[in-house]
Amino acid sequence: MPVVTAVALTLIMLARANPSAAFEPIEPLPPAPAPRAPKAPADVAEPPAEAIKTASGLATKVIVKGKGAGHPGPYDRITVHYTGWTSTGRMFDSSIPNDEPTTRALNTAIAGWVEGVQLMVKGEKRRLWIPAELAYGERATRLDAPAGALVFDIELLDFVSMPEPPQVPVDVAAAPEDAKKTSSGLAYKIIKRGKGKQRPAPSSTVEVHYSGWTPDGKMFDSSVERGKPTSFALDSVIKGWTEGVQLMAVGDKARFWIPGKLAYGDKPARAGAPAGPLVFDIELLAIK
Repeated sequence: MPVVTAVALTLIMLARANPSAAFEPIEPLPPAPAPRAPKAPADVAEPPAEAIKTASGLATKVIVKGKGAGHPGPYDRITVHYTGWTSTGRMFDSSIPNDEPTTRALNTAIAGWVEGVQLMVKGEKRRLWIPAELAYGERATRLDAPAGALVFDIELLDFVSMPEPPQVPVDVAAAPEDAKKTSSGLAYKIIKRGKGKQRPAPSSTVEVHYSGWTPDGKMFDSSVERGKPTSFALDSVIKGWTEGVQLMAVGDKARFWIPGKLAYGDKPARAGAPAGPLVFDIELLAIK
């Protein structure tokens, strides 16, 4: 005699009780409701007496204690859930309704976040009362930014330690007298000698760490800041790199002052590329 499964037995019993109902399609379960936007805290207008205040004017209060031990640094990448309100209780932003945590470099946030999140540990939820001068100001210059004092609930889900970005070279504005110059107009200086002897060819693929600045000291790109070296073929980059990196041996770190004609030009065709002369610090890690 065949074994009757529990599902089959249930269908048989349903059929005997109500033959038509036993074969009606089963309705799918309704989708789980989306998380609702958090309501404004009762103390949104001003911090309570138990809130801790710092010298900058920031006030904070731990809502849920975390289980982590370390604290994120100012340049670390953080992953958080958060909600922000004005001091009148108007919510202007939140990651909660769509259940999409935000990941960002902490030093790209407003000053109140940079200070407050560094006080937190992983798993902690904290409320920050941020004065206008540590937020977007009394008159926010960004169109979608709220003005005045703000309140944030922030839950620190995770953070990844990142290195401190390179300091702007003191000679970023112009090549010093001890820099060497080539016939193309490229100027360079070896900052650190490596132990390698091998030099790349014009079409070599190399692995490097690098940082780039405009002559006024604005850093526009850095593999050091990202914490990950990059690889590329020397014949696929700007002329200043193609020429300059061939002057290096593996392990060398050099600074290059590259005129606009050897960089992206005075009017770059590539969107987002910096115009005019550029300065790069390049460390040659390997030739592949």
